[in-house]
Amino acid sequence: MKFNADLFLKNADALGIAVTDTQLSLFENYAAALVERNKVMNLTAITDADGIAVKHFADCVSLLKVIGGKPSKIIDIGTGAGFPGIPLLIMEPSLSLTLLDSTGKKLSFIADFLDSQGLKAKIIHGRAEDIAAKHSERETYDFAVSRAVANLATLSEYCLPFVKTGGSFIAMKSEKADEEIAGAKTAIKTLGGEIKETIDINLTDGAVRKLIVIKKITRTPPKYPRSNSKINW
Repeated sequence: MKFNADLFLKNADALGIAVTDTQLSLFENYAAALVERNKVMNLTAITDADGIAVKHFADCVSLLKVIGGKPSKIIDIGTGAGFPGIPLLIMEPSLSLTLLDSTGKKLSFIADFLDSQGLKAKIIHGRAEDIAAKHSERETYDFAVSRAVANLATLSEYCLPFVKTGGSFIAMKSEKADEEIAGAKTAIKTLGGEIKETIDINLTDGAVRKLIVIKKITRTPPKYPRSNSKINW
């Protein structure tokens, strides 16, 4: 399947992001692999050419407005079928990328695709609260990114423990995130973070996305993250 490359390029251009022919070819291969594997397992509900171009690819590369082009160590928490990590890797192959998810079948799809395209990333199968407790992963990343559906307070507890002091956690949210932001301030401060900025992203589907950039100011207390059943802010 060919995704709507022209629509993707239109959105990328509006974001000030240049896409090479090589990168575009990788996105085409990713779309085709995603739709094909989705026939036998639930990777995504978005499989139409326009939806993949805007809701998946353009949405994900918007993170480059924060991350920029410098080599960075990034973890994508709750990556699912590879969002936003794989689009970022396609755009910036120099990234040291880790893709974390608790669903092994989705990670198998990611591993197959990366291998087929000669792309390199570290893949971790597990739950964020368990992996964040490991010394090798805790507070070692320049950026943690997530497009997961948890509320911002809970998501911050999962993600901020991975970020080193001076780094940032970037949460990808909808335009209705203001209430979440207000409700997450205590959690973010407790976890060592501080909201630095909120960036509105306007794409051609008419929906407004928000990139919530949370700076890591101090180390996260060792008790966090807690298990899901114990998170209550």
